[in-house]
Amino acid sequence: MGAVVKDKKKIDGRIAFIGFGEAAQAFLTGWRTVAEFAVDAYDIKTDQTETRIAKQEDYRMHGIGGGASAAEVVQGASFVFSAVTADASLDAAESVVPAIGAGALYLDINSVSPNRKRASADLIAATGALYVDVAVMAPVHPKLHRTPLLISGPGAEKAADLLDRLDMKFELISGKVGDASVIKMIRSVLVKGFESLMVESVVAAVKAGVDERILNSLGNVYPGMDMAKHAGYMMERVMVHGRRRAAEMREVEKTLQELGIDGFMAAATARRQDWFVDLGAAADFPDGVPEDYRALARAALRRLEARKPS
Repeated sequence: MGAVVKDKKKIDGRIAFIGFGEAAQAFLTGWRTVAEFAVDAYDIKTDQTETRIAKQEDYRMHGIGGGASAAEVVQGASFVFSAVTADASLDAAESVVPAIGAGALYLDINSVSPNRKRASADLIAATGALYVDVAVMAPVHPKLHRTPLLISGPGAEKAADLLDRLDMKFELISGKVGDASVIKMIRSVLVKGFESLMVESVVAAVKAGVDERILNSLGNVYPGMDMAKHAGYMMERVMVHGRRRAAEMREVEKTLQELGIDGFMAAATARRQDWFVDLGAAADFPDGVPEDYRALARAALRRLEARKPS
């Protein structure tokens, strides 16, 4: 850890992360600028030979302890942040049940349907711990711990005190699980849907040689927006994080079904996000995927061309 800053707040009680990916690391980096606390993490990638060393290096770089299991790291922790992939959120809740303490806060920041969060909340409630439905409402970079959040659930009021001390930006919605997540899920129809539309349109436009004309035309429809810049940013997000976004959109589809509305667009969005990742074009950028729509479209087109039977 870096040098101690005298005016940092002291957080009593240990923080544990279940999952230590982009969101967890971003929050931790931001928190360290305002508070002092003990923290440990468990990530399933440490169970896999091909990813263990890289994840342990993440622990080392962030100056935290790494546990051999979720139960190990939550034992005695006052605050548990679940930050796993959407399809693993219920498994994560189940994994802490034997060890999480009564009165501990379990903050579920995963992008899943309200019903999935209610199922996790039922598991946590049986332990005497307090569940918090947390919806992360924007990318965690560059705002880190100041990324806007919505919170709800039986532990929301207690969580508000912790989040205040960690200098986080949040809105307390209600004491009901699902009230925060339903807002994010429905919003994602537009946010992730726009990303998938951009990928589909721009790759086709570059293939046809009309990308400048298309993006200039969009600039006239949405004045003040640099559409080439937006295209590059969105396509980079999908190429790098599309698998996680696709999993979220399948949860969005479930949310809409729970509301009695078929999630046609959510399902299509997930398919296009998976498609862009499945091309494997990110491997063409070993120094990092650029926010350059034309470079990304051309890489995708090369991959598509290579798939054609000879």
